[in-house]
Amino acid sequence: MVHSSMRALLGNRVSQAGLLGVLGLVVAAAFAPQLARQDPQDCRLAAELATMSRAYWLGADADGCDIYSRILYGARISLKVGVIVVGVSASLGTLIGMLAGYFGGALDRGLMFVLECFQAFPGILLAITITAIIPTRSVDVVIFALCVSGWVSYARLVRGQTLEVREAEYVTAARAIGMGPGRIMRREVLPNLISPVVVQATFGLASAILAEAGLSFLGLGAAPGTPSWGAMLNEGRQYMLVAPHLSVFPGVAIMLVVLSFNFLGDGLRDALDPRTSSHRRTRHQQNPEESVLQV
Repeated sequence: MVHSSMRALLGNRVSQAGLLGVLGLVVAAAFAPQLARQDPQDCRLAAELATMSRAYWLGADADGCDIYSRILYGARISLKVGVIVVGVSASLGTLIGMLAGYFGGALDRGLMFVLECFQAFPGILLAITITAIIPTRSVDVVIFALCVSGWVSYARLVRGQTLEVREAEYVTAARAIGMGPGRIMRREVLPNLISPVVVQATFGLASAILAEAGLSFLGLGAAPGTPSWGAMLNEGRQYMLVAPHLSVFPGVAIMLVVLSFNFLGDGLRDALDPRTSSHRRTRHQQNPEESVLQV
């Protein structure tokens, strides 16, 4: 099963492109000090708004800081936010969704009421509100704000999957031999939730990175001077006509990373659940005009 899924994933050109992009982000984040040509905080006024050259591969910003080095260090912030937000959200959402789906009854109704309350408030708007209320500007505040509502999508997904799994014959057999609820959820239910949660987490990484960039663009993200891609976009707005490279390169970095995670997520979904891929192919063959309109 694992080998066939890996072959399907690596045999898909779209997922290959996504995997290369994600690996590029990881390498940039892990080896930023070695790959950077200058310290991202080492700014020289003489290089203010410098264009691309041997000294500044991607130019310099309004403070004379090397854009190439700041993008590399910005990858660290993006990856940190994405991994922590998705890790916390997926863990909490999986626990809540599994408890609600397996036990049902009043517990399910109560947890779903809380979930619907969070869903009634857009996640990014809630994150903006939290970061605006907290006076401190830091990456940790952004992570907390995104985790507050990030678990909701995982909880709803896991609850639906658990409702199906708990009626399976092997779960009924486990109950019949006296296996407790905790052991059943850990040994019988949880393994069946891994695939959909992994796929959801891949898309969640793209969403978290994009949300962090958006908050930083609004001035609600990392502390001033921190090499965040969103903050770099914001700083380059007023120079778009005279020095467009200040905004273009951070924007391209955000676009490539988000696309890479989305491509990888599509590939994982097709590899782990071939029915979705065959279903989309069947719909495209039956109604190609509809597929074109959706794109």
